[in-house]
Amino acid sequence: MTSRQPSSAIAHVEPDRITVRGYDLCADIIGQISFTDYAFLLIAGEKPNGDQSAILNACLVALAEHGLVPSVQAARMTFAAAPEALHGAVSAGLLGCGSVILGSSEVAGRMLADIVARVEQTAGDLRTIVREHVAELKATKSPLPGFGHPVHRQEDPRSTRLLAYAHERGTFGRHCEALMAVVEAVPDVYGRHLPLNVSGAIPAVLLDVGFPMRALKGIPLIGRTASLLAHLLEEMDRPIGFALSSIGEEHVAYDGPTSKTEDKE
Repeated sequence: MTSRQPSSAIAHVEPDRITVRGYDLCADIIGQISFTDYAFLLIAGEKPNGDQSAILNACLVALAEHGLVPSVQAARMTFAAAPEALHGAVSAGLLGCGSVILGSSEVAGRMLADIVARVEQTAGDLRTIVREHVAELKATKSPLPGFGHPVHRQEDPRSTRLLAYAHERGTFGRHCEALMAVVEAVPDVYGRHLPLNVSGAIPAVLLDVGFPMRALKGIPLIGRTASLLAHLLEEMDRPIGFALSSIGEEHVAYDGPTSKTEDKE
């Protein structure tokens, strides 16, 4: 039995040529396509069509900046403590992108894909299937991915715009329809309003244009990196990292022992 030689289909580097996904980097890519299109090519293995390019670009723009969110604060405080490590500060910001902040796009995407697959496999009614799914999440006290926001309590304007943009481009498809069915079911099942957030809209519009499911988590990371660099550049000239740390000290009360002394015999 012969062992298979390890291989990769992404890039090949030679002394006078760099090939990326079958394209000559210098002749076919540099100056020929945007970074958004290049990212799609790297991730999906083929150049995007017009709709794929436009939707991916819109999602990256929507996620890049959102004020002094935890990832930004982590980056700025890290840079304040270690100004020689720009890469470390960027990494600190990205490491905080998880299931609650930014990373929920992947979880929401899997939920929508599962709903769409179930409808197709059973030829069932979309709204009935969605209601059952949402009710199950509530009954098991599982998170509803893509819903709720600490600031945008009534409406996340980013999600509204992304879905409207999908309508404008004619790419509003099965995953967006499933998402809207979830939006419709939430008030009845939960008995209260939970706003759709941007992490719920992004997987819907991306999956409808054929973006790979397993790459959804990477989109927030790509977009937020640009914002982190902007914040760190500002931190160099207008530092607030230590101020953010001081605010934490001021607003978090200490409730431990007031004093301790060793027992002496």
